[in-house]
Amino acid sequence: MKRKTLPPLSIDYVGDRLAGVDEVGRGPLVGPVVAAAVILDHERPIEGLDDSKALTARRREALCGEIRERALAFAVAEASAAEIDDLNIFHATHLAMRRAIDALDPGPEYLLVDGNRLPGHHVPGQAVVKGDARHPAIAAASILAKVARDAGMVALDARHPEYGFARHKGYPTREHLAALERLGALPEHRRSFGPVKRQLALL
Repeated sequence: MKRKTLPPLSIDYVGDRLAGVDEVGRGPLVGPVVAAAVILDHERPIEGLDDSKALTARRREALCGEIRERALAFAVAEASAAEIDDLNIFHATHLAMRRAIDALDPGPEYLLVDGNRLPGHHVPGQAVVKGDARHPAIAAASILAKVARDAGMVALDARHPEYGFARHKGYPTREHLAALERLGALPEHRRSFGPVKRQLALL
């Protein structure tokens, strides 16, 4: 299937410390939402950066290594399942983004954030709809966040293999919903999300 051509991106910043920011994990029923921020080094370009969802797991892993090696700065941060339940997923996502931005060294001068809202950080920037397919720094952030969250799901699967986290990565698949109904919620499940909330109400 041919990908839709997106309009060119106009950026209101000229300089070397532009950070791309993205997140992964809004939809799953378990685990943190993970954000990443990346300042690419123009003198060390990385070929093949794209929306993490458009890449194979193997390609994401390879690019993740290149990003960590060649970027001027990068950081990965998260907001926990408990914070998601306390704040809601929208505010928790922005909290994870702000944590990633704050962890950059050197710090950014301008932000390009995937989506339609900025995360409320003091650094100026712009929100970019479908930004992970429109700017390499946002694509790099999407890759780091995706690889980090998937690794977390594989680790959780090792502790609780009966839920199948390594396969569905915490999303509400038929397998996950059946395991949730059969085995109940783990401490890592998001209690404010509908399927988990309904299961807990039965206890």
